[in-house]
Amino acid sequence: MPSLKTYRIFISHAWQYSSGYNRIVRMLNDASNFDWRNYSVPEHDPKHADDDDELEKALKNQMSPTHIVLVLAGMYVNHRKWIQKEIDIAQDYGKPIVGIKPWGNERTPAAVKDAADEMVNWQSSSIISAIRRNSL
Repeated sequence: MPSLKTYRIFISHAWQYSSGYNRIVRMLNDASNFDWRNYSVPEHDPKHADDDDELEKALKNQMSPTHIVLVLAGMYVNHRKWIQKEIDIAQDYGKPIVGIKPWGNERTPAAVKDAADEMVNWQSSSIISAIRRNSL
């Protein structure tokens, strides 16, 4: 069997609402025949920035080597500033964006829908298929 591609993925997130992020990580870790590397900031080693410019630079450094960016659309409303910054950085680097629709009946923010190359539901198979289709 040929070796699998190792996908370098940045997952947009906010640590105050880490359950969605953790759920995506578990889905990707548990997926069969899927190899990936997480380029997001780990909760146990968050980036500490004295100002917005420093945090933006740190995000750029994290996102630069990735193949794709996942945006959890359900967090956008509460964390608009930084999730929009992550979207902008991904677009500046020409990174594909997969938007993950909010769980339940929440509305999907237009900013995420408009930026995403593809929107998917909270299902492991949908997310992984979108990564494979859209990844650099």
